[in-house]
Order: sequence, then structure tokens, then C-alpha cells
Amino acid sequence: MTRQATLRVPMDRTAIVMMSAVGDSVHVLPVLTALKRAQPQMRVTWVLQPGPASLMRGHPDIDEILPFHYGGGLSAYTDVRRELSRREFDLVLALQVSLKAGIVTSFTRAPVKLGFDRARARDMNWVFTSHKIPAGPRRHVQDQYFEFLAHLGVPHAPVTWNLGPWEHEREAQRAFVAKVGRPYAAIVCGTSDADRDWLPERWAAVCDALHRDYDLQPVLVGGPSPRERATAAAIVAEAKLAKPLIALGEGGLRGLVGILEASELVLSLDTAPLHMSVALGKPVIALMSQADPKRTGPYGRSMDLVVNAFAEPGDPPEEVLWMRRRGRMGRITVDDVLERVARWKAGAR
Repeated sequence: MTRQATLRVPMDRTAIVMMSAVGDSVHVLPVLTALKRAQPQMRVTWVLQPGPASLMRGHPDIDEILPFHYGGGLSAYTDVRRELSRREFDLVLALQVSLKAGIVTSFTRAPVKLGFDRARARDMNWVFTSHKIPAGPRRHVQDQYFEFLAHLGVPHAPVTWNLGPWEHEREAQRAFVAKVGRPYAAIVCGTSDADRDWLPERWAAVCDALHRDYDLQPVLVGGPSPRERATAAAIVAEAKLAKPLIALGEGGLRGLVGILEASELVLSLDTAPLHMSVALGKPVIALMSQADPKRTGPYGRSMDLVVNAFAEPGDPPEEVLWMRRRGRMGRITVDDVLERVARWKAGAR
């Protein structure tokens, strides 16, 4: 971006509107840390739903979290509107492109509400912003968020997340590591969408190989939903060697940070812990089928470890595709995943 296109505005009081997806919230963190690095006195208020708020609470660069209880219906909007009416901001970063996020953006009091260009601001989100970043090519979600920094004249490098674990969380992490008793691989075995899940018997075969060939204890992590618990139980039942340890929902999202950070390797479906693992600097084998890994895969590292069931032979090699493709996880074989494990081991990541 040219210097002429840079938007020079006060940023002492900045609000972030990115409320719902945990993975997208992780992508916001390098934007947040870059802003605070450039302007340490900045006060940041972040509007968040309870799920991602539980992960971000305690982050040293977040001054205030305003909860948005979306499941509460109309009261969710009236509550957050009342809270926002008590605050004034210099700048609002409207990073979430949805109608609900646009409505919340409209409640903020700020001279500059910066959002995506009209082509990318779906659900009429562009109506609620006063300034737009220039139109740009489709790229990784993380790089799209960095366009906001470029428009504000703030460098994004070095890319940092500062996700933790916080010092007071270390004791629980040490207790978990002691319970496992050996080096382990964290396996994110479930998602919120069954179409992105993998077959339990194939996970079980991978678990057996991790134990037999790499002396790694498989640890099943993720959310505690009934479907994820059923998947984990099926994996344990199918495993022939040392049984995987089930740690679904242990300690919530903050507990998961500690579990992932202490692992040797993460194997993950296309879901939020994938991006948490990247933020923690862990090598991660990503099993992806619905979305283009160039758009939502592990950012900046581990792309050679992606198992890509999304791609088709005729896809443009460099173009980032924004379509969804369903019914493809069955294409991923046990050998596909174990080849990536061998690649990780050979690279001594």
C-alpha cells in the first residue's frame, strides 16, 4: 500500500468488533499485538461472545472485553448497545463481516469505523463502516486482517500472538504433563461440523502408529460436546495398542492452550485448535477438506504438513479459492496422515 493511501487517525481508544469464531479471534491477535507495539498507550476494547472471550481473557494487550451474548436474542443487542453508549472511541476495527457484527459496529461511537471493502463485506456489513480498506486479492484470512494494519501505517512484523499459557496456568499444565507421563501428540478429533470430521477407525490407526513408531502418547483434545465424546470413545475402542488419553474440554480453552503448548506434535481437523497451535508455535498436521488451506490453513508454517482433500487437479495453483466443498474427508487415508508425521519427524520440527 502506498503512503498516500495510509489512513492517519488517532488510535488511543480502539474498539475491535470480532465476536464469534474462536479461530478468527486467534487471527485477530497479531493485529492487536502490532497495534500495541506501535502505540503502547492505546486502550483496546474487544466485543466478544463468551466462547472466544474465555480464550482471550487475561491477554496482556486487551484492556477490556465487552461480552455479546448472541444466544440471548434481542437482549444481546440491547445490552451491548447500552455498554457501548457509555464509551467513546477514536477508531473501530470492524473485522467480522456479518450482519450481526455490522449492527454492533453501528452502536459504537467513533469518527472512524474501518471495515473491509464492499466486495468482501458480505451481509451488507459495508453499510455500517465509515472507511474501507482498499479492495485486494483473496488471500489467507490472516493476511486480510493485516491489510487493516497496512492501511493504518502499522507494521505487522514480527507476527506475534502472545496466547500464553499465562504464568498462573503453568501449574495446571505441569500437572497434566505429569499425568500423561511421556511425550505426547495432541489430536483434535472433532469439530462443530460432522462433514469436517474424520473416521474414528482411521484416527485409531494413526494413534497406534504414533505409539508404536514414534513413542508418542496420543491425547484426544477438543470440545466436550456429545458428538465429540462419542468420536473419542470410538477411537479408544478401535485402538489396538496403548489407549489414547481423552482430555476433551479439560480446563476449557485456556486449559487447551497449556495442553497444546506442551505437546510434541498436533494433529488437527479444520477447527479453532489448529490456529491456536500455530499461535503457540507448534508443528501441526492439518486435515482439511471443506476450505482451501491457502485461505484458512496453518498460517506461516506447517503448510507442507497439510493433508489437502480440498484441492482438485484443475484448481489454479496460486489462486486462493473461497468456495466450500463437502463430503471429502473420506479421501484422506491413514497413510496420508502418517506420511506427514514422518515428514515432521525427518524435519526435527
